[in-house]
Amino acid sequence: MSSPAMVLPEFTSASAILAAALGCGLLIGVERERSKGEGPAGAFAGLRTFALVCVSGAVAALLPHTALVWVGAAFVAALGVVAYARDRSEIPGATTEVALLLTYLIGVVCAQNLPLAAAMAAGLTVVLASRERLHRFVNHWLRPAEVRDGIVLAALVLVALPLMPNRPLWGPVLNPATITQLLALLLAVQSLAHLCRRLLQARHAVAFSAFASGFVSSTATIATLGLGARQRPAEARLLAGGGLLSCVPTLLQMLLVAAAMRPAWLPMLWLPALAGGALAALWGTWLVRGAPMVLEGGLGSSPHTEGLGAAQGDRMFSLSGAIAIAALLAGIQVLVHALDLWLGEAGVLAGTLVASLVDLHSALAAVFASSEPPQASAPWAVALALGVHALSKSATAFLSGGARYAAWLVPGLLVHTVVCTLLLATLR
Repeated sequence: MSSPAMVLPEFTSASAILAAALGCGLLIGVERERSKGEGPAGAFAGLRTFALVCVSGAVAALLPHTALVWVGAAFVAALGVVAYARDRSEIPGATTEVALLLTYLIGVVCAQNLPLAAAMAAGLTVVLASRERLHRFVNHWLRPAEVRDGIVLAALVLVALPLMPNRPLWGPVLNPATITQLLALLLAVQSLAHLCRRLLQARHAVAFSAFASGFVSSTATIATLGLGARQRPAEARLLAGGGLLSCVPTLLQMLLVAAAMRPAWLPMLWLPALAGGALAALWGTWLVRGAPMVLEGGLGSSPHTEGLGAAQGDRMFSLSGAIAIAALLAGIQVLVHALDLWLGEAGVLAGTLVASLVDLHSALAAVFASSEPPQASAPWAVALALGVHALSKSATAFLSGGARYAAWLVPGLLVHTVVCTLLLATLR
């Protein structure tokens, strides 16, 4: 026979579970009760029904007979089927019926993980309460090409990525899972930039889109914005500010690459990266805020201010452009690894010099993977990569956007790079 001291904690725990289940059911039921007046589909169940169903799920999970959970789920599902069959509305919906079954399962989860159950209840309530907004978003705001691109991105993340083997094919490089993750990241960032162009005002859209595209490729972003500046010289300062803001993610990603490849680099890199990034962000913001606002109708009116590889019109991203960039980054890693095997430490420096002309992070990833900070040449390889990459961006700005665009962009680009490399040399 159990002592009172042992029974009391069990009783308190069961009470807390039932109280949480009642709260989750009431939260969902309040929303369904309010929706009853919007049509026949909302009249099936309301506040009391949802509260009782959620508590029933918790009681079934607390009892020692696990079969009761399945019996209760079958009963709630059958109740929903009957209610759906009796629905006489012109366009019958099954939202309330499905929500009732999910509410029962939330009650079951309450007996196992209260925070998860609370999060599920809150999420379900938000989805139910957002009915009109979600319908308006899907039917009126989303465009057909955006829907297609969203399906492609979802298939890549949910289907292709889990199926990719997670092992490098040659030394530390050519990992199919890593390359697929990179491709998904490229497409996601382009999609985010596309949404910003539709939601934000032109000046803010330029800044945010350029910043987001910088996580994909700052060099390509600077080149794309430069094409816009060459066609519209009056916007040179605005677009140069966006190009400089795209350099901030370059330094942030340097820290992420170091954390992923060799965390021992972080004590040496965090201050130079943050200082250089802060200077580029302040300078770029000054350029954007002080530029004359000549764009009309937001960033979507100009295909050249869309950032890296963004598709024109309704497309959220350029799949071919993202594949090309992912292939380029993988190829650079292969080149640096091959030079490392062939020439040793000198090969790392040579590969870094060549790779940083195109992409900084692939060059740095190779350096981090093959070198330790105490080595004398390791910090110089990072400084060399930063300097060569800055010169490459400067040349890209001049060739793509002309002298006026480069005059606004290059000083901030070089100054923040010099600050970063000087701090790196000081902390070496």
